[in-house]
Amino acid sequence: MIKNVLWTSFFALAAVILQSTLLMRLTIYRAGPDIALVILIFSAYYNGSMTGQLVGFSSGILLDFLSAAPLGLNALIRTVIGAVSGLVKGFLILDAVFLPMLLCMVGTLFKALLLLLLHILFSEEVYAYPLTEPTLMVELAFNTFLAPFLFALLNQFKSLLVKGEK
Repeated sequence: MIKNVLWTSFFALAAVILQSTLLMRLTIYRAGPDIALVILIFSAYYNGSMTGQLVGFSSGILLDFLSAAPLGLNALIRTVIGAVSGLVKGFLILDAVFLPMLLCMVGTLFKALLLLLLHILFSEEVYAYPLTEPTLMVELAFNTFLAPFLFALLNQFKSLLVKGEK
């Protein structure tokens, strides 16, 4: 399990660096794809809730250090998303297109809901998606559209990312 968490965290770190540098130029309405979230959902789906929590925390804390968010915000949100995504393991059979899209769409909406809840609790310290702008819809579209492609790419590294895979 440790090997899988370390490799998945490495992939998430690469995704965080990629999305905070190169992919920032591809944003629409200040929203871009959240590749690290897709990697987290992939790992949690295949490895379960505990690995999802560990990967969520490690990728979230890395994102906290690279962003202007309060320290621990992304770690908290991604830990919860990893835990919830891991609960799906064994209940749904993964197909190539529809389920990755559904999982990433629900994960993105859940992230927005958690941010809104934390924004209500801590108002000025936590940024939530503005309801008057299409930022959330753009990120949702990016994540949903990219999910099957990223899941297919990550499947090529299953021996590193999924426990029990050889």
